[in-house]
Amino acid sequence: MSENAVASFSSTGLRHVIIGAGTAGVAAAETLRQLDPKAVITVLDGEGEQPYSRMAIPYLLAGQIAEEGVRIHREPDHYKKNRIELLAQRATSIDGHAHVVTLADDRKLTYDRLLIATGSTPYREPVEGIDLPGVHTCWTLNDARAILAHIKRGTRVVQMGAGFVGCIILHGLLAQGARLTVLIRSGRMVSRMMPPAASAMMQRWCEARGVEVKGRTQTQRIDKQGEELRITLTTGEVLPADMYLSVVGVTPSLNFLQGSGIDIDTGIVVDERMRTSLPDVYAAGDVVEARDCVSGRSQINAIQPNAVEQGRLAAHNMVGQTTETGGSFACNVLDTLGLISSSFGHWEGTAGGDSAVLEDADHFRYLNLQFQDDVLIGASSIGYTEHIGAMRGLIVGRHHLGHWKDALKVNPTRFVEAYIALVEHRDLFSHATLQA
Repeated sequence: MSENAVASFSSTGLRHVIIGAGTAGVAAAETLRQLDPKAVITVLDGEGEQPYSRMAIPYLLAGQIAEEGVRIHREPDHYKKNRIELLAQRATSIDGHAHVVTLADDRKLTYDRLLIATGSTPYREPVEGIDLPGVHTCWTLNDARAILAHIKRGTRVVQMGAGFVGCIILHGLLAQGARLTVLIRSGRMVSRMMPPAASAMMQRWCEARGVEVKGRTQTQRIDKQGEELRITLTTGEVLPADMYLSVVGVTPSLNFLQGSGIDIDTGIVVDERMRTSLPDVYAAGDVVEARDCVSGRSQINAIQPNAVEQGRLAAHNMVGQTTETGGSFACNVLDTLGLISSSFGHWEGTAGGDSAVLEDADHFRYLNLQFQDDVLIGASSIGYTEHIGAMRGLIVGRHHLGHWKDALKVNPTRFVEAYIALVEHRDLFSHATLQA
């Protein structure tokens, strides 16, 4: 069938089924409605909640917003007005040949186009006692409700994990009055986002604000004595606690795809149009393994802006418009108890590459630029909150820095000047100025 024929067919009202009601799924559903007023759109909400943003949960824990503030749309009839059916069901399997999705209640939905946007699931620590009362994860709205129902001033909380999610919830826990101990297996906070020197700086910041950090250890087992939890560490130390939080990462939600025939590596493999290996089946968001715009490699870049963009892109292709991605981008901006850190692209550098580092430990400021030849391929920072979009622009644009590389190696903070000069094709500063 030609692309024009697909587009024509779409205008008569294709049936679109979207598995997942997170930001990728909602972005896709709303884009589909804009593109095709006659389409039939069903979104499967496996949590049975009105769609919400996980990135708002830390603000809920901190008491900065009410529960309605986590919703992607606060108006309860938003989806009904846009004729988007929200179905509180999980998918258990798909039959790509028959174009059928089977639900947890054994109902079957047929589709013309299917989008998989199931996101991620918290990794389950393989330790004895992980199912005991008082043990929680912090990923869903229900998780947040359970934490808020049991935490109060003086609650002893042991948290396993200091990755992105582990760090963004620290403020909420302390705001509720928790006495907090954080365990880090690797010994480094956000080790998948920041270099060792920056991780150490973040740890000092947290410890100065009352967080006890224990590195190079992890939970060996969890026991319960009366109302108290007893956390035995691999070092042999035993920590008493009222609450245990397991935030050791997430994995793509893929279990229901067994036997579907969809190509899966770490995540669902998609092409430039977000198409999977099955006809008429697309994928978007944290569940997707897509081409990275910096390296060109296929990988998961599980951040909200990528999820939204991929959902919109998939929708365009689901109605027959040929729209290709420019690639996903690794981009993280993190607020850890008021300390802002960020990482972009290949912040860890590459073999044979070059770098420029500026560190001011006393004032909690850090900047690390990574180069491949004269191209900026990655960056990480602490304390630099203004104009960091310029860093992103230099990396995504793959601009050849020329003499600006030498300037940045002398003073990495001049990335904004380099961006203006290169992007606007205006070399505002002479070679003499660059040497100053």
